[in-house]
Amino acid sequence: MNPCCETPAFEAPKTSAPGQLRTVVLIGPPNAGKSTLFNRLTGLRQKVANYPGVTVEQRMGLMAGVGRDDLTLVDLPGVYSLTPYSEDARVAVDVLKGKMPGTPKPDAVLLVLDSLHLTRQLMLAAPVLSLGLPTLVLLNMSDLMESRGGSIDTLKLARELGAPVAQISATHGTGLDAVPLFLNQCALPRTAQKADQLLTLPVLGNAASTHKWAAQVSRKTDYKAPLSAESSRKLDNILLHRIWGPLLFLVVVIGVFEVVFSIGQPLSDGFGDLLGDIGTWVRPLIPLTWLQSLLLDGVWKGISSVLVFLPQILLLFLFIGVLEDSGYLARAALIADRVMRTVGLNGKAFIPLLSAYACAVPAIMATRTIENRRDRIATILVTPFMTCSARLPVYMLLIAAFVPNRSYLHGFLGLRAMTMLGLYLAGFVAAMTTAHLLKSSILKSSETPFILELPQYRRPTLRSLALRLLDRARIFLRQAGTVILAVTMALWVLAHLPIIHTAQGWTIPELAESLVGRLGHFIEPVIAPLGFNWKIGIGLISSVLAREVMVSTMGTLYGADPGTQALNLQTALHHDMTLGGALALMIFFAFAMQCTSTMAVVRRETNSWKWPALQFSYMLVLAYVSAFVVNHVVTALNL
Repeated sequence: MNPCCETPAFEAPKTSAPGQLRTVVLIGPPNAGKSTLFNRLTGLRQKVANYPGVTVEQRMGLMAGVGRDDLTLVDLPGVYSLTPYSEDARVAVDVLKGKMPGTPKPDAVLLVLDSLHLTRQLMLAAPVLSLGLPTLVLLNMSDLMESRGGSIDTLKLARELGAPVAQISATHGTGLDAVPLFLNQCALPRTAQKADQLLTLPVLGNAASTHKWAAQVSRKTDYKAPLSAESSRKLDNILLHRIWGPLLFLVVVIGVFEVVFSIGQPLSDGFGDLLGDIGTWVRPLIPLTWLQSLLLDGVWKGISSVLVFLPQILLLFLFIGVLEDSGYLARAALIADRVMRTVGLNGKAFIPLLSAYACAVPAIMATRTIENRRDRIATILVTPFMTCSARLPVYMLLIAAFVPNRSYLHGFLGLRAMTMLGLYLAGFVAAMTTAHLLKSSILKSSETPFILELPQYRRPTLRSLALRLLDRARIFLRQAGTVILAVTMALWVLAHLPIIHTAQGWTIPELAESLVGRLGHFIEPVIAPLGFNWKIGIGLISSVLAREVMVSTMGTLYGADPGTQALNLQTALHHDMTLGGALALMIFFAFAMQCTSTMAVVRRETNSWKWPALQFSYMLVLAYVSAFVVNHVVTALNL
């Protein structure tokens, strides 16, 4: 499991003097376990940004996981080759060659390859090694390869590649002692390779030549591909079945939502009680009445009304993490591809659409892997229809307030879980319908094949799931501490202005007569046909910044109203809205484009304001019409 030392020496990097190793890049094909390894090597000491001038995500972190706090690890996009056919590949090439502004030229490279499919994975090794940078080849998932009868002679592979090789398991953290050993060796002076030791590489850019070279290297190193486990083949026969596959996927989704409500709702209720108790304990410690109102009735009530849903959101992402790490979501991609092809979407659109369930911003950025521009724009335009995590607080609040907690099929199927599933399906159907309209008209293009390498079934690790949930909680809390905090403070101020002079002195106005109340009543005639009052209107305006701000806005407004100050938010909403209005509000949020960040990313990705303007207008009209219909149908049925 240690790196092979019997390899030709490489030249010292020209970017650093001996002993001045500073920057290391991590590169590998998709699904090779690169992200897991990055988390292992950096722990939580990492940051995410964008490369200058492009929307490709940049992850950097100190290599604290192997005791090298002095080194920065740069995670490059997952690519199959360095041919610049996509923005991902162009970024990888620019970073490796030191041409990316703001990113130093790397002093060393960690090349991660999936040992289960080594012959295909070696096709990336040739162009990376040709750059002449000190490179450590890491054969990941070696534990699975050995358990399934696979093998390879790492000494022979190292001699063939002219680079040290180590077998590792990023999931379990085994074999990673090879990384600091390699880095320490990179910092030592090196002699140039002799002429007879020069590495023979294929004709770069020629797929046939590269594939032939990779096959030859595999044979010379006695590579024996592991057999697929019998259980894996049996599972795939069921999960990828044309009939049973989609039905089982639907059962899994229903089960996840049912657990989120049956277990997550009591957790959220308990967390909400704790947040309320904190406000009660703190109130006597704040002497000034106006400061009490600002901090507790305004800021704390607004933020806590969103924070209360953190347990349910984390529970949902826990299940998503289990499905993804186990390898099941990749199978779901193939199932969904059959539907997506019928509406004209490229098969590669599935990954961005799937990641949009977390957030539309990185999902839209992920469309850069789609080579055809028309296919890419179509995917960008429909991505915001997928139900992102920012919609969940609104859905959960309204469902808990208006949908009875009824169960069917002996408790397996709950009405609340079915309502949530219906909202997810509504977004998906809207996305597919819109994609069909686009691909059959203004964005028509030829169909391209969808190739996906299915990952092996694996047991998710607690560490990987914990890091995922911690990252999601951090994002959620950051949003609560920035945008939501600013909006709640602004709303409290507007709810207490203008100050009125009376015979008794200066007093604050009634909420309906305040600046925020006047604005709400001004727009109320437009939204009244949807079953919304003026407070909901203010929430719709504020939620353009971020969808979850809707809940904090409601918490602040109802907290500032003496008539509802003592009520919890669910009770206050139930007092103010009808069932038709509540369902209409859910549908409105399912379809409307209420996210400034998403619109900004669409502008950057398409390099035009035309597409985000069209997207915003289309989604707003669809949301308004759909909410209007839902409100009037439910009202007419007297539900």
